Amino acid sequence: MTLPDLAFYEPRIAGNTGNAIRLSAVTGTTLHLVEPLGFDLSEPKLRRAGLDYHDLASVVVHADFEALLAARPDARVYAFEVDATTRYTDVTYGPGDILLFGPEPTGLPDEVVAHPRVTEHVKIPMLPSRRSLNLTSSASIAIYEAWRQVGFAGGQ
Repeated sequence: MTLPDLAFYEPRIAGNTGNAIRLSAVTGTTLHLVEPLGFDLSEPKLRRAGLDYHDLASVVVHADFEALLAARPDARVYAFEVDATTRYTDVTYGPGDILLFGPEPTGLPDEVVAHPRVTEHVKIPMLPSRRSLNLTSSASIAIYEAWRQVGFAGGQ
């Protein structure tokens, strides 16, 4: 596949993760979930939000952030943050990259943001004085930009 992977660090809302599972299925990207999760993967809200796409999605659960990084030792890691200065559209994404998003409502913790494996901090622009976008909305914007960059390869 020509797309980066998505990673949700300690997601807390089952419905958002269900929507991300659906996003994974329709784009062909892998969704990595870094524990602890704020819900059980069998939760009805997660299943409902993901509709019948669970079997079509690639989802990998990691015990912690270090386990994710160990599983992907050569990956470039793009941390999405509200305060970053680089826009998500100014990055050329590649296969094997990881687009990393923090939990609702806190975002990525300082130790993850400062981790030496984080390649770059990127943001999705929005109006001033707004806290943030929905987690899966942000992931959708980012993965579709990566897909656009490769001409929506494999899509129709």
